[in-house]
Amino acid sequence: MKSKLLLWIDGPLYFSIAYNLQKMYDCDIYAIIDVTNEPKNFYIDQKIVKFKKIWFFHDNISKFHTPNLEYLSTFEKKYDINIWKIAINERLFYNFYNFHKFSSEEILSIEEDSCKLFENILDEIQPDNILTYTPNFHHSELFYQLVKAKDLPILILSNPMIGYKSRISKNREILDSYENFNMINDSKRDFNEMREYRNKHDVAKQIKISLEHEGSSKYNFIKSFFKFIFSDNSHIKTHYTYFGRTKVAVIKYSIMNIIKIKLREKFMQKNLLHNVDLKKPFVYFPLGAEPESNILLGAPFFTNQIEMIRTIVKSLPIGYQLYVKENPGQVDREWRSISVYKEIQSIPNVKLINSSFSNEKLLKNSSVVITLAGSSGFEATCYEKPSIVFSDVLYTLLPSVHRITEIEALPELIKQCLEEKVHPIDLDKFLLLLEKNTFDFDLRGFNTKIKDHFFYSGFLVNTPITESQMNSFLQNNDELLKKLTTEYIKKMNHGSE
Repeated sequence: MKSKLLLWIDGPLYFSIAYNLQKMYDCDIYAIIDVTNEPKNFYIDQKIVKFKKIWFFHDNISKFHTPNLEYLSTFEKKYDINIWKIAINERLFYNFYNFHKFSSEEILSIEEDSCKLFENILDEIQPDNILTYTPNFHHSELFYQLVKAKDLPILILSNPMIGYKSRISKNREILDSYENFNMINDSKRDFNEMREYRNKHDVAKQIKISLEHEGSSKYNFIKSFFKFIFSDNSHIKTHYTYFGRTKVAVIKYSIMNIIKIKLREKFMQKNLLHNVDLKKPFVYFPLGAEPESNILLGAPFFTNQIEMIRTIVKSLPIGYQLYVKENPGQVDREWRSISVYKEIQSIPNVKLINSSFSNEKLLKNSSVVITLAGSSGFEATCYEKPSIVFSDVLYTLLPSVHRITEIEALPELIKQCLEEKVHPIDLDKFLLLLEKNTFDFDLRGFNTKIKDHFFYSGFLVNTPITESQMNSFLQNNDELLKKLTTEYIKKMNHGSE
């Protein structure tokens, strides 16, 4: 009997996986397709993948209506899903979207339609496996939580904390091949060897290379600009994710952003510290890039980073300062407003450090590292430092990493960490476990290939796709796509044993 697979497709990656699955695995393929109007016609007309059935996500989000609060309340209780916790942290709905202000009724209308769509699809198919990526928007998070509540098998593709590797897992925050941590045989590596390994697989360097590449093509930028100018832009009426994004509004917003970036960089260069005293005792808090799903969805009750800085300062023992460093990746978000930098600088006992300052030096010389949801806690372990995190992350398996849930416990936990010693055997075991749960595949680099091939290096997503264009991509990346699909098949076969 054929296996029923449901794929979440928001672009060429999972379409490519579907193409290889139909050749390599005995299955019927269903898909939820989350794309804009220009590429939509490709998925309607294409003959490359024989889907059993497809649903276009945005076709099922009706015009705003009075939300059925009784249904939403019943849904919450039935599946133990907090809808407002997901919705209020959606970057489009609140705090980060500049083109449309969503009302509470509009938000709940969208959530109701999403809940009904996902519930109906899962009940109709009863899939044997669901293939998707780490959720990064409210609807993909809602879908993930519903799948878990229904106890359906799901396999999530993600970037782990070591560069140029990927992970396919049943759970977002837990390693599938989980063994008793104390029973793992270590490989006797010391901290120097493990730091060398980490440097070879430095995610920050990998992200930097991707960002520099994606923003480097002036030719593609100009082509995408003229394509945008002469497009019909119809999705501003059909896709709530594009509401208010008229051509005039987008051009005005883009020009203002260029000005903002110049002004903010000038302020940062002049006012954020380029040198700090590394001999003084300090706790290190690297700012997380925002908006970013690992904070908005991973640490939903700790999203106000200014308030978190105040909280950490209140929790420090006398003699310690808090060093806060801007995230280099924030450049992709036009940096933060100057008022935010000034507010952080105004907090007593805080040093605000420029993004260009060495992260390695801060990790190496800190006493404790505190992060909301990023990989800095893992990196801290490589430099023999204990850490505190505010979300469920893979590396909380490490004994020197402390997941805090009650904010009032922070002062005592910091004191505890100041007395703690990090042992190399623990990091060695964790790295062995992480290596067992990952495989060689540069997902970030592959996504860059997709942007180059289909979307003008990522400058314009709402772009038509042709069958010849897709066929050339499948042919040019055949070996890599077969490798990725094989990893999915391994996981599915293992789960069915």
